[in-house]
Amino acid sequence: MFALCNAQVLTDGALADGLAVLVEGDRIAGVFPAATVPGGVARHDLGGAVLAPGFIDVQVNGGGDALFNDAPSVETIRSIGAAHRPFGTTGFLPTLISDDLDVIRAGIAAVNAAIKAGVPGVLGIHIEGPFINVARKGIHAAHKIRDLDEEGIGVLTSLGRGRTLVTLAPELAGAAMIRRLAGAGVIVAAGHTAGTFAEISDGVAAGLTGFTHLFNAMSPLGSRDPCAVGAGLYHEGVWCSLIVDGHHVDAVTLRLALRCKPVDRFMLVTDAMPPTGGDRPAFLLNGRPIATEGGRLVDEDGVLAGADLTMLDAVRRTVATLDVPLPAALAMASEHPAAFLRLDERLGRIAPGYCASMIAIDGGDRISACWIDGQLQPV
Repeated sequence: MFALCNAQVLTDGALADGLAVLVEGDRIAGVFPAATVPGGVARHDLGGAVLAPGFIDVQVNGGGDALFNDAPSVETIRSIGAAHRPFGTTGFLPTLISDDLDVIRAGIAAVNAAIKAGVPGVLGIHIEGPFINVARKGIHAAHKIRDLDEEGIGVLTSLGRGRTLVTLAPELAGAAMIRRLAGAGVIVAAGHTAGTFAEISDGVAAGLTGFTHLFNAMSPLGSRDPCAVGAGLYHEGVWCSLIVDGHHVDAVTLRLALRCKPVDRFMLVTDAMPPTGGDRPAFLLNGRPIATEGGRLVDEDGVLAGADLTMLDAVRRTVATLDVPLPAALAMASEHPAAFLRLDERLGRIAPGYCASMIAIDGGDRISACWIDGQLQPV
């Protein structure tokens, strides 16, 4: 048991001074005035840092020079998690972009084994494709894209531990397949889609609850058909992930999106690739060279290939460029993705009974300390 003291604690949507957070085992045992910490409990002085729930990133392709598609293994997952942890990520979904079903099977097996082995922070898997629309493929390899069939359904529903998030094109998968996935506990999101508003809305009615990197790789808002972007903004109950890196979406567009529906239905993601937290600015994706140009990751044709972005930078940019208050931006990186993953009864908040997965952000906007399930992690 220990108490975290002398911090601005994010609790109930605001930053509060004068509180202590008591940790016992892997859980938060209490949040109360620092003067009432029980005698004999070890105190950790955080020097006035912001104490927030750890960030939860539902779209992490890679980091630390590792790419999950290249080596879908427990060690790759461990390396990616370690690369993102110094930037506040305490929970994440290793993400596969469109690939052969054997690669997806290997990725699912690796995530299952990683969770069983207790690799810090692994919450499940994000399978982004291959059941997408080639017309909105972005950087995904066209020859990897396929229809969703019975074999695909079997693979997507095979994870034994953690959450499975699947990004697909609703207009191609169809409402019946979406309903089957949702009924099996899979979290379904629209992405890389050319769907009409009606087609996407049929998917929402069937159980689709998310939109992957809103605005990017999807049919845009139009005057005669609101399309996928319009559906994401119109349906208040679904979550939309945003890549706030200054490259994927203009700040004005993002500000307009935040006016369209409750902010608690938006969450930040990194869409991170190997250079994030790594040493090498270039890598190969499906055999194609990806280079860093002005902070953007692009192929030889200038097509965006994920991002070199951390969750901490995403929070900073959300505050600085979208005029979102810091508590709300922190929630977009923690509480909201926890709710999207249906883990909000144990993650995403600093409150009694919740997992003690927290971060301390010092005055220099760096992560000075990080705990996952009550265990202090190297940063």
